[in-house]
Amino acid sequence: MMSEHIVTSYEDELKFIVRRISEMGGQAERMVEQAVAALTRGDAGLAQTVVSEDVLLDASQRELDERAILTIAKRQPMAVDLREIVGAIRISNDLERIGDLAKNIAKRVLAVQDHPHPLQLVRGIEHLSELALTQLKEVLDAYAARDHDRAIAVREGDDDIDAMYTSIFRELLTYMMEDPRNITACTHLLFSAKNIERIGDHATNIAETVYYINTGEQLGLERPKDDRTTSVSQPDEGAAAPLR
Repeated sequence: MMSEHIVTSYEDELKFIVRRISEMGGQAERMVEQAVAALTRGDAGLAQTVVSEDVLLDASQRELDERAILTIAKRQPMAVDLREIVGAIRISNDLERIGDLAKNIAKRVLAVQDHPHPLQLVRGIEHLSELALTQLKEVLDAYAARDHDRAIAVREGDDDIDAMYTSIFRELLTYMMEDPRNITACTHLLFSAKNIERIGDHATNIAETVYYINTGEQLGLERPKDDRTTSVSQPDEGAAAPLR
């Protein structure tokens, strides 16, 4: 009877960890969506909501880490269970960083709001965020289903986000060079775009962790992590194509 009680208690601890990752994932998604909406609409109230939400996400990460470490100390799990717990710690860290990046975007809302910026740039930011959010949603679904093939697909999709970010980077440089009055707004939009690109990187990190949890193997290091903007040359005058 005691043994059965211990097993049930252990299963409850593992379920708590999995459930908390799901809750943190939903919260991180919502923060990114709201931060980009606040940026594109100039909604200071919504931006402040995102900033406030980050405190809650940080607290969730600390609670999960503490429970996971305690479970390891008490239960000394092995094989799949140990990978499950270690993987949850890694994923919670990525989700917490995604929350920080959403908060950073939200903090730029007032700065961008005070300076006019071309509509196509805002649309580019929205498109980039849609790509990143799709990646995040897909990888969280892969985690819930323990589907490592789906996780691999998310990892391979990171190139699309990198390409879109490079396009936005080039476009922003063009506007700054054409008119110095665009520099302030474009700089804030550039940092926001970089934050979104980093959200895609964290979704890829989670995909690699899902693969590790499921298979016990680490994916190879062939994933490109270089910043393609380092190879962007000065645009020809008037030659930049608008974002679609």
